[in-house]
Amino acid sequence: MLRFMLLRLGQALIVVFLVTIIAFAVLHALPGGPARAILGKDATAEQIAEFEHTNGYDLPLPQQYVMYMGKLATGDFGYSYKLNQNVADAIEQRLPKTIILSLLSTTLAITVAIPLGVLQSVKRNKGPDYVITGAALLAYSTPIFFMGLLMIIMFSQFWPILPPEAPQGYAVAEMFSQPKALILPVVTLAIVTIASYSRYVRSSMVDNLNEQYVRTARAKGVSEFRIIYVHTLRNALFPVITLLGLYIPALFSGALVVETLFNFNGMGLLFWQSTQSRDYPVLLGVTLILAIATVVGALLADLLYSVADPRVRLAGDD
Repeated sequence: MLRFMLLRLGQALIVVFLVTIIAFAVLHALPGGPARAILGKDATAEQIAEFEHTNGYDLPLPQQYVMYMGKLATGDFGYSYKLNQNVADAIEQRLPKTIILSLLSTTLAITVAIPLGVLQSVKRNKGPDYVITGAALLAYSTPIFFMGLLMIIMFSQFWPILPPEAPQGYAVAEMFSQPKALILPVVTLAIVTIASYSRYVRSSMVDNLNEQYVRTARAKGVSEFRIIYVHTLRNALFPVITLLGLYIPALFSGALVVETLFNFNGMGLLFWQSTQSRDYPVLLGVTLILAIATVVGALLADLLYSVADPRVRLAGDD
């Protein structure tokens, strides 16, 4: 088990190292260099030269990369001249809100998707299976921004029971002080995830229900409830465990749309606003955080998978 964890941790560190190289290369590949990209096209040659000297951009690239890694190690992602604050501070203000939004939507999605997937597998090729499959395919194929607009029109205008805007403010306490305003963003972000997860659970459940151990359990007189929810469901959840870690990029892309649509002050809205204003330090900082989160998510998925299935640990120890 220890060898398996160390192997996965080593692979994760290599990926993070490669991501830092890519982020560093992108910064220096910007038109006119990082100084021109950050200061804008109206900056004079003297201003650019002074900026490059102050920030070390006139040093050799290997030396710049060492300085860049040293700053990242201390949590320094650079300075945003558009926001007039450190990138780390801007991320620190908004990251907790995006994490909470993602956790709430993922929890809702799993809570709904697993029972739906189990119901589809038990009632496969019957009415409930066809209805849920059709609804899942419709939800999965609907763009998330269009789904959000439909939710706003339906529950804020046609049937005005929920506010059309997400909780405002940067503090997490302010977000939870407006619980009704959280409903539409969370549900909108969860709908596509529900459609995806339910299909995975259904497919995995159907495969496991056809396994020999299920037929043996039925022959021994084990109740159908125990077969489905104790024996089969545990094995069928392995794909979902993997998805939880690997779904971080999809969650962020969905959060980007949802946060922009509902004016939710999180990482997604920060990334969108930085794109509009060409705030490259913020863009690279958010991209780096997302890449690290994806690697960490994949690592956690591997570890959870090894805990759930000992065969993975044994394979990793070979």
